[in-house]
Amino acid sequence: MLHTTRGIALSYIRYKESSIIARIYTETFGIQTYIVNGVRSSKSKSNRIAFFQPLTLLDLVVYHKNKEDSIHRISELKCYAPFASIPYDVIKSGLGLFVTEMLGKTLREEENNEPLFHFIEQSVLYLDGAEGGYENFHIQFLMQLAHYLGFGVETVDDLESELKDNHFPHRPDAQEHAATLQMLENGYGLSIPLDRARRINILEKLIFFYKIHMEGLGEIKSLDVLREVLR
Repeated sequence: MLHTTRGIALSYIRYKESSIIARIYTETFGIQTYIVNGVRSSKSKSNRIAFFQPLTLLDLVVYHKNKEDSIHRISELKCYAPFASIPYDVIKSGLGLFVTEMLGKTLREEENNEPLFHFIEQSVLYLDGAEGGYENFHIQFLMQLAHYLGFGVETVDDLESELKDNHFPHRPDAQEHAATLQMLENGYGLSIPLDRARRINILEKLIFFYKIHMEGLGEIKSLDVLREVLR
């Protein structure tokens, strides 16, 4: 049966000679896997593989045969909000890579969650359009995402208390504490002066916080990229 939905591309792997298997977070069906034929063929008349670059925002017509099927097919697709900066800016690309990896590890429900989809979509659009003040985007993204996943905190004290209870070794100084508070209480775009070391400390504690609540989160490989691009 054919369905229309919006989607956010997360990742893909090569399949056979010219196909891919793509993971997409959809507005209607949650996280889904699709096989897409012929996108890697040298005879392909269009560069459809670009549609599956991380965080690309898609309009989709998809074919779901049975609810029990784990892999479905895409009938039609197009990008409804082409990127203006994320693929061309090294810092934004690094942030996007990190966000994509975290989404790939945390989005596990195969059912619709429109508020969560809208949050991710608007976050991606913000990052692409931002001209400055986005150096803490990834941290604020994780803080907000945790609420949609069911384990968000309201105050810095709540966060620090939970980290302490689970034996996280680092304790914040006054500047780090104040910056974390500002990030919790404000949306994207607020300029918060923060040196590289403290920014890394806050990010690492948030990843530890996620590991408390999400079994099997594992290693976050894109952290090394972030450490390089965010000075």
